[in-house]
Amino acid sequence: MTEETNTINGVVVVYSEPSEARKSKIQWRLYEFKGDEQTRILHVAKQSAYLIGKEAKVCEITLLHPSISKQHAVLQYRLRSDNSTGRTVTSISPYLMDLNSSNGTFINGEKIPKQRYVQLKEKDTIKFGCSSRDYVLLSDQSK
Repeated sequence: MTEETNTINGVVVVYSEPSEARKSKIQWRLYEFKGDEQTRILHVAKQSAYLIGKEAKVCEITLLHPSISKQHAVLQYRLRSDNSTGRTVTSISPYLMDLNSSNGTFINGEKIPKQRYVQLKEKDTIKFGCSSRDYVLLSDQSK
C-alpha cells in the first residue's frame, strides 16, 4: 500500500489488514493485570483489527511503557477455513502479529516471530515488550 493511502492523523501506519479480515461475532476481551491486580478490561470485538502501541494517534490500544514500540503489534480477526474432516468449516479467530517491535511480543511466555500471525486461544496470556503488565484473552463464553 502506498504511504498516502495508509496514513491516519498524519502518521504512516505500518500495518494493512489482509483480505481475510473479519469482525468477530464472539465478544472477546483483554483483561489487563499488573501483578495480581486487574487494572482494566479492553473490549476488542467491535472491529476487525486493533493496532497496539505507544502512538496514540493511530493505535486503538495505547500502551505507555518505554519498551513498547510506537506501532508494536496488531490483534487481527481472520476468517479461517478447515477441511481436515472432509467438509469445509469456516470460523473467525483472533491472531496476534508483532510489527517488528524492538522488544518483542510474547504469548504464554514465548516470544512470537515478527511479521507472522500467531493464532490466539482463549485464556492465552500476552505480554508486550518488557512491560510488567499481562493481558489475558477471554470471551463472553468463558467459564
